[in-house]
Amino acid sequence: MGKKLRQQRRGKGSISYTKLPGTFDISVSYDNKELTGEVVEFINHTGHTAPLMHIVYEDMSDSYMIAPEGVRIGDRVHINKNMFTIGSIMKLSAIPEGTPVYNIESKPGDGGKFIRSAGASGYISAHLGKETVIQMPSKQSINLSNECRAQLGVVAGGGMIDQPIVKAGKSHYMMHPLNRTWPTIRGVKSNPVDHPFGGKQHHKGKSSMTSRNAPPGRKVGHIAASRVGRKKR
Repeated sequence: MGKKLRQQRRGKGSISYTKLPGTFDISVSYDNKELTGEVVEFINHTGHTAPLMHIVYEDMSDSYMIAPEGVRIGDRVHINKNMFTIGSIMKLSAIPEGTPVYNIESKPGDGGKFIRSAGASGYISAHLGKETVIQMPSKQSINLSNECRAQLGVVAGGGMIDQPIVKAGKSHYMMHPLNRTWPTIRGVKSNPVDHPFGGKQHHKGKSSMTSRNAPPGRKVGHIAASRVGRKKR
């Protein structure tokens, strides 16, 4: 009996190839409450590229949120108030154009889905009726409802990828909390039982263009490609 190929195991969607949930709830969990909280500590959580800030609110509740650059212990963070302090949460309709934002909701009340990695930020480009145009870190623009919320500022931890990894062990510990499959090798370097392109000749031995309807073990390479290679002059 053989075993399933790596791409078949990953395609199953099991917990072995899924990022584990974070220990802390870092979503914006307050719907329409107006609250003011104080930053009491920072947490370097291995499952996130950016540090988290622990906030205690005036009603003695607390939460964890992604920390922005420049925030300090003792700073005030406001929820659903028109108070322009870094890390505060406001509706997009109340944020002026040109303001950097992060942890943006894709739908009102979903807790924040966009721009959450270290050093990232988006910018409010324009307000168009019931929608707000946001320039993403990729320089593309998206339109979101004015009722969506976002945090003000730039995500802390920028420049973390500038430091060299130096050795493989550090990369291992970086990938472990994210539950990423590491190390990854080329298909042609694999054994025939592990990959369709495997074998000791170290070349594919067959076309890499694959049908979109190919079975899971063969669906590797250029999937449903209209063309590959250089164009003819």
